[in-house]
Amino acid sequence: MMPSPPKHVHELLLAFAFYVASSWANDILYHDYCIIGAGPAGLQMAYFLQHAGRDYVVFERGHAPGCFFALYPRHRKLISVNKRYTGKSNGEFNLRHDWNSLLSHDSRLLFRHYSKDFFPNADDMVRYLGDFASMLDLQVCYNTSITHVMLEKDSKAWNGHYFILADQNARFYKCSVLLVATGTWVPHEVNFPGSEYVEGYESVSVDPEDFVGQSVLILGRGNSAFETAENILGVTNFVHMVSRSRVRLSWATHYVGDLRAINNGLLDTYQLKSLDGLLEGDLEDLVLVKDKKGKLRITLRFYLENSNSSEAESITLPQDELDNFATRAPYDRAIRCLGWKFDFSIFNKSVGLMQGKGSKKKYPLIKPSYEAKATRGLFVLGTASHSVDFRKSAGGFIHGFRYTARTVHRILEVRHHGVPWPSPIYPIMQLTNTIVKRVNEASGLYQMFSVLADVILLKENAPEFEYLEEYPVGVLQELEWRTGKKVQNGLFVIMMEYGKNFSGPDKDVFYYNRAVGEAQHAWQSNFLHPVIYYYKRLPTERQMRLCPPDWPLPRPDAIHHIVEDFLTDWTAPNAHILPLRRFLENCLETDLRRFYAESCFLFALTRQKLPPFCQQGYMRMQGLMHNERLRHHGVESGLLEDYAAVDSPNEQEGGSTQSHDQLLEDPMILNHQLQHLMSTKDEL
Repeated sequence: MMPSPPKHVHELLLAFAFYVASSWANDILYHDYCIIGAGPAGLQMAYFLQHAGRDYVVFERGHAPGCFFALYPRHRKLISVNKRYTGKSNGEFNLRHDWNSLLSHDSRLLFRHYSKDFFPNADDMVRYLGDFASMLDLQVCYNTSITHVMLEKDSKAWNGHYFILADQNARFYKCSVLLVATGTWVPHEVNFPGSEYVEGYESVSVDPEDFVGQSVLILGRGNSAFETAENILGVTNFVHMVSRSRVRLSWATHYVGDLRAINNGLLDTYQLKSLDGLLEGDLEDLVLVKDKKGKLRITLRFYLENSNSSEAESITLPQDELDNFATRAPYDRAIRCLGWKFDFSIFNKSVGLMQGKGSKKKYPLIKPSYEAKATRGLFVLGTASHSVDFRKSAGGFIHGFRYTARTVHRILEVRHHGVPWPSPIYPIMQLTNTIVKRVNEASGLYQMFSVLADVILLKENAPEFEYLEEYPVGVLQELEWRTGKKVQNGLFVIMMEYGKNFSGPDKDVFYYNRAVGEAQHAWQSNFLHPVIYYYKRLPTERQMRLCPPDWPLPRPDAIHHIVEDFLTDWTAPNAHILPLRRFLENCLETDLRRFYAESCFLFALTRQKLPPFCQQGYMRMQGLMHNERLRHHGVESGLLEDYAAVDSPNEQEGGSTQSHDQLLEDPMILNHQLQHLMSTKDEL
């Protein structure tokens, strides 16, 4: 048999095939947008593109959407929350506690209709994704595995090049923008002597009966490792878990990808001394040897390198020198549960898709805008885009990346179709209410805390403001050209944050005085709460680059924390709204209060500048109409004078002078008198 040609020869042959194919343009199917992967992220982006009427196609290697969930998690219980009841009917608010639904206009496609379980079965997710694709008629090509991707330079293309894709049947496709939503599905393996004896999470038995009376070693310390342990705790002799890092509890780190309570039964049996246990150690220093009885024994690479023989019996074991070595007991099985990594193998070098660095090397290297660092027009979606907020926010999970997919779509709409970022304009007197409404119901800000933010652009002299939702703060310095909006008179940035020193694997998040309740100490809030940054000018690229690592944004001109709330309900008049309004007023140097007509009338006579409410309402004969009940309430509360009580008897009897009520009932009379008084005031 002839040896197979080297990998670079294969690449040259494929490149030649692409070149020949590209010379026959009619044989290549073109779409503006190509999406690889019909998992949750791919379907979410397909929905946005279809809703906007764009030319796109989705390639899925399986026969149905969400093939990852057809296999994983192996024990079928998802750890994503399906909270069906919140006591509220606000759909946007309810998405804060629905971690499985994708975004769409069809209320039938909420996950609450597919499962009643708080932690649903993965089969329900497969069924849900299938319905999402079919009911919305998304353009998905099933049984189409993209095996190779490369670039074709072309100055006429949107980004200076096209992406050329080939599938398993040597069919070719061309697109202007490539959206990669393949997830991280390649099992992460660590090679060490004896690793051939290790079973993978992706193939190990899930039947507890297969583990009866066995001693099991699990490599890894994530949710897949604990999920596997949880399944067999009741039938094994003991389960030992080895990993390089200490256990990270999600309630301490506030990162949903860390160990969840639903899977942490082994922590009980370890700490309550029921034979199971956790150990820390570098897996690359590990050696597994099999003895004559077929049992697996742990030794270290140091002993193997100093051994004169590769025979298991002649290799020194740690317990030979240290008789109380922790893992001296033999194991019947070893299981690898080390998670997954991104598949880079389908991308030609010309694409320039690089690996991340350090703990993020399992992900592609991308910008905070989710675009590849070296390749314009290549965006990474879903779990594979998690390098942007790894161990910080929820971008690697459905309840996070459904919003980042929408962000990418808005970026593409601005760049390629001239559609500005959605940005309704409101009068400045609605500023406080608009912010309060968003921080109390917006699900994107809540789930993608410290990553996505609302941005308020101020107009000259602050008569009104423009509101941009869910902009990625990592590229705040590029806001103008990414959104098509100009920043000329300052801006507010609103996001949700945890306290700076409240999250971490070594933090005690249940200490006695863990919560702050008084507005003056809001900056010390620990739990998730709104934070408002004020900038007189848009931060520069240098300021963003020099930003401290634990700060999502550079130092602002002013900052305001809305004090944390046990119910996450930031509507308390004194604790939440009043401090916010005063902060906004200080930044804008204006008065954002609302006034009765009497007050506006008085201000018009005594002030050079009227509050915005009087300018935009009263002076234009707009606002609340007077009635007796409203006047009576104003008098009782001390906000209005009781004019009826101070009227002279002659005026009351003769009726020769128009009463205050008559003036209010006929705003034209009051306005004419006001205009006359204002002109008299100017003459004086």
